[in-house]
Amino acid sequence: MIILITGATHAGKTLLAQRLIKTRHYACLSIDHLKMGLIRSGLTKLTPADDDELTVYLWPVIREMMKTAIENHQNMIIEGCYIPFNWRQDLGEPYASSVQFICLAMTDRYIDDHMEEIKVHASDIEERLDDGYCTAELLKEENRKYEDGFKNAGETVVLIDEDYEETLMTVLQALEE
Repeated sequence: MIILITGATHAGKTLLAQRLIKTRHYACLSIDHLKMGLIRSGLTKLTPADDDELTVYLWPVIREMMKTAIENHQNMIIEGCYIPFNWRQDLGEPYASSVQFICLAMTDRYIDDHMEEIKVHASDIEERLDDGYCTAELLKEENRKYEDGFKNAGETVVLIDEDYEETLMTVLQALEE
């Protein structure tokens, strides 16, 4: 089983993955770690700011890693924001049926009501060296992009609208069923 977690920046992908590691004891791939390894090693000229290009560059590698894990009956959590909206069609069957997909997106209202809290918790799991780029407008734009893109592709999107912890607990409980 593959648990694929995506969503906009600051939505809690890594936090959810860490909680799942504790309960499921699955291996976990952080797409950000893969991205930075490739960038820092000089194997790509892309930069952390090249989001769309990074999706095109990283997705084929992630897709084939998922296929290999599924073929070998290995469980894995993969989390990060470089997942294309059409991932399911590109992965194809029978592989896609072995993936539990989660997209986290915060609503505009949640961002407006909790922006300071979002910034305070930005480094709860991994240290963000420069978080100055993170504004309410950027978060709203990014979250709308993920919500609209994945919904238009036929995927379910988990909306964080009121209580963040309650929303994550609902996701965790749904995965247990």
